[in-house]
Amino acid sequence: MADIVLHREPSRGTTRYVAPEVSYLHDKFVNVIFVGAPGAPDREWTLVDAGLPGSADKIKRAAAELFGAGSRPAAIILTHGHVDHVGAIHTLARDWDVPVYAHEMELPYLTGRSAYPPPDPLVGGGAMSVLSVLFPRGPFDLGSRIRELPADGSVPSMAGWRWIPTPGHSPGHVSLVRDIDRTLIAGDAFVTTKQESLTATLTERPELHGPPMYFTPDWGHARESLRHLADYAPAAVITGHGPPMRGMPLQTGLRQLASQFDTRARPAHGRYRDRPAITDANGVVDVPPPQVSARTMLLASLAVGVTIGLVVALRRRSDGQVALPAARQPDDVSLARSAELAAADGGYDRTADATTASTDGVAVGNVPASAGAVPFYVDLR
Repeated sequence: MADIVLHREPSRGTTRYVAPEVSYLHDKFVNVIFVGAPGAPDREWTLVDAGLPGSADKIKRAAAELFGAGSRPAAIILTHGHVDHVGAIHTLARDWDVPVYAHEMELPYLTGRSAYPPPDPLVGGGAMSVLSVLFPRGPFDLGSRIRELPADGSVPSMAGWRWIPTPGHSPGHVSLVRDIDRTLIAGDAFVTTKQESLTATLTERPELHGPPMYFTPDWGHARESLRHLADYAPAAVITGHGPPMRGMPLQTGLRQLASQFDTRARPAHGRYRDRPAITDANGVVDVPPPQVSARTMLLASLAVGVTIGLVVALRRRSDGQVALPAARQPDDVSLARSAELAAADGGYDRTADATTASTDGVAVGNVPASAGAVPFYVDLR
């Protein structure tokens, strides 16, 4: 059986299939994940992450398509609290009357105590990086809705799943794994598109990358998190940005990315490249100063120009005047084929259990003991 199923759902506004009982909605450049059997009754499915601001109605329509009109989740699980993952959280939590769960080290940013560390807009060389200075970074306050994920690693309302700490992109970032078929919901621990590039984001060109550079303030932890996910050898993954990936291409690509992390994923320069933001249980303690040079200013100016051009093109596209060419997306599978694919082994590879790489045990550097860092090593095998 092929490791990657060659199919693309023609409608960008519909839910798509990742693995049995795991579907997602792609909204602009962000994925929102639904975990539950199609047609699951009220309170018997789960939403993972909450998309962009203004996306609540779109998410609710997708939920109705999957589970039926009026069906509500049992919980909302957050991989982390950046604005593109919590944009609709207030509306959804209120309208569905549902609890929201996140890691304890993420709570300062979701209870109004602290804003996230500043972005680094001059890394990655893309328009999305430059635009990151416009993204709200909190503090966000979910009030009494927000709860801490259970310390035993279980995921509320997601039987058979467990959460694992994968910090780096944010202090309390988590990923979710289902061991029975090694399905991974990775959040932004790594992504399957070049998120710094607005062009790549729009065309959904599938390729493995580290966490989005412009909002990653701790590259030491990000490296170790990616190495442990690569050791897990996931059979299927959906990340916060980009299309799902499966099988040996995913596993081989992850191992290569992990082994070459410092040259392929860590930025060549930038505010956090060699010195992380320091955080603790109350939020941000200290951040390194920004790094600005003539070269980076020139790159930023060029990126701004490209951004303006693309925004104009998108506006015309929305008016029906310009249509960007459809990108080839070889590893996206429609929800409509989920039953067929599940019956045929789901389109994911179960033969790779013996291919898991061993961790080299490298300790994270440049993080003072006072940083309040999250202990993150978990043997995923």
